[in-house]
Amino acid sequence: MKKSVFIEFFALAAIWGASFLFTRVASAEFGVFPTAAMRVSIAAAVMLPFLLRSAYWAEFKQHAKPILFVGLLNSGIPFALYAYAVLSITTGLSAILNATVPLFGAVVAWLWLKDKPSASRILGLVVGFVGVALLAGDKASFKPGGTGWAILACLGATLCYALAASFTKKYLMGVNPLATATGSQIGASLGLALPALWFWPAQAPSLHSWGALVVMAVLCTAVAYVLYFRLIEAAGPARALTVTFMIPVFAIIYGALFLGEDITLWMVVCGCVIVCGTALSSGLLKIKTLEKQVAAP
Repeated sequence: MKKSVFIEFFALAAIWGASFLFTRVASAEFGVFPTAAMRVSIAAAVMLPFLLRSAYWAEFKQHAKPILFVGLLNSGIPFALYAYAVLSITTGLSAILNATVPLFGAVVAWLWLKDKPSASRILGLVVGFVGVALLAGDKASFKPGGTGWAILACLGATLCYALAASFTKKYLMGVNPLATATGSQIGASLGLALPALWFWPAQAPSLHSWGALVVMAVLCTAVAYVLYFRLIEAAGPARALTVTFMIPVFAIIYGALFLGEDITLWMVVCGCVIVCGTALSSGLLKIKTLEKQVAAP
């Protein structure tokens, strides 16, 4: 990996890791739906001029319906779920659960696209879900004031990401990333507009919350999309996917430094189990001896 690509890789992980922190700050005053809606709306406003000036506006119009739909599935719903979750659980825990995206992606691709995983990937699915069960079992509580629903919200968000990935692969293959990325933010904005207006806070949010929201929309959404697609082009999708494993590291550090969140040994251990399972399930790691035993007659 070239030095410039290596720098962009860590920059993207650092940026996306910060999104949980900014979401926590913004949603505390804006509320769940306004936070998610303003994030995608500002991001769409930043990205739209670039799309209009490019040669891909016609491509967006040609595939507008599936692009708008995938935006709601890949941005609108997950962003709202995370805005809800971080009000009850730490940003570090939510980021660790976010690392299960490739895990759910492998399951959805298996069930929907009939992309049957290898023996190593199946083992990874088992290991990853065991890690989630251990982490959730230790943290989840559905008693009043508990964190159970917040954890389920995070897992629901990762499932949405997984569904969106398979949907994109099936219906939007070959569509330019700029058209998909910008159009998806427009779709998410349209889908969240009414809930955001309905739940708009009665008291005006502070400049502190507005600042967190704008930075999250511009840096963690618009700029991050550009970096992500640049990384895919320079290093390939498999290596680009590994950025998911670095995000919790930055999120945990940010949460400890700026929010005073505790970092428990159990959370770190379960996070490592989840990351190992995800690496196997996504095909980034393979157990050659296991593959040979399965392939042998």
